[in-house]
Amino acid sequence: MDITILLLPLISFVIAIFTAQAGISGAFLLLPFQVSVLGFVSPAVSSTNLVYNIIAIPSGVYRYFREGRVAWPLALVIILGTLPGVFIGAIVRITYLPDPKVFKLFVGIVLLYLGLRLIYSLFRQDSKLKEIEDKFKIRIQEIKHQQKKKVASGIPPEAVVRVKEFHLSKISYEFWGEEFSFSVIYLFFLSFVVGIIGGAYGIGGGAIIAPFLVAVFGLPAYTIAGSTLFATFVTSIIGVVYYSSLGFPPNWTIGVMIGAGGFFGMYFGARFQKYMPERIIRVILGMLIILLSLNYISKYFY
Repeated sequence: MDITILLLPLISFVIAIFTAQAGISGAFLLLPFQVSVLGFVSPAVSSTNLVYNIIAIPSGVYRYFREGRVAWPLALVIILGTLPGVFIGAIVRITYLPDPKVFKLFVGIVLLYLGLRLIYSLFRQDSKLKEIEDKFKIRIQEIKHQQKKKVASGIPPEAVVRVKEFHLSKISYEFWGEEFSFSVIYLFFLSFVVGIIGGAYGIGGGAIIAPFLVAVFGLPAYTIAGSTLFATFVTSIIGVVYYSSLGFPPNWTIGVMIGAGGFFGMYFGARFQKYMPERIIRVILGMLIILLSLNYISKYFY
């Protein structure tokens, strides 16, 4: 068991490298490992996962911020919608829903749909995302020609998020010459619902919101990853306080160890994202969401 625990930083490091690129912390992949391998079956495993988020996420957000690819208005709307939902979800969980199996089945089906829709979108990209993908390919070819290397940089340093409109009804921003916009009311309502689900069942909000932003809202993964990670970080702090108040404080030893590995994994994942084509990032996000959905669906039958 001691040797297994010592492997936790390495495991979380590898997971975080991939999930950070998709705007997901990866905590949902660490939870089944703790339950199955470490035998950590107490509800405190959820608060321990949230400690991982608190420790690991800041490095990834810092990297995205340093590269100018955090859409702060997007993060703000997600946080404002999620936080009240978390408290309501906690009350709903304690009062009305002692057995989460049926609802997790529903969430699993929704996530499966989003994951499949993400994979399907690879074959039918909209014009703006296709334009970014084409620019990425041209950028690679230019640098390969100039440097005569097989490995070349991806998006250029000047490809940053520039907010153009920030109103109660609409937010729009520019990225790499393309403009993207979304309804504030729609996103706030979605975040509120996700907050209720997260508060009730400990489901990571970023794992649900990120695929919605990419598959439904049509926003590029380059611009949403930092925002969803930051929102997850804020809500995770509230989650740890909530679980501790219920008598299920985190296991700090495990939380700090997986958090340490995740800290470095998040940083490198955020750093490497700009070298990854949008198409590959969508594949990563889609497969992670399908994996999560199958996990929730299977729990209904076992």
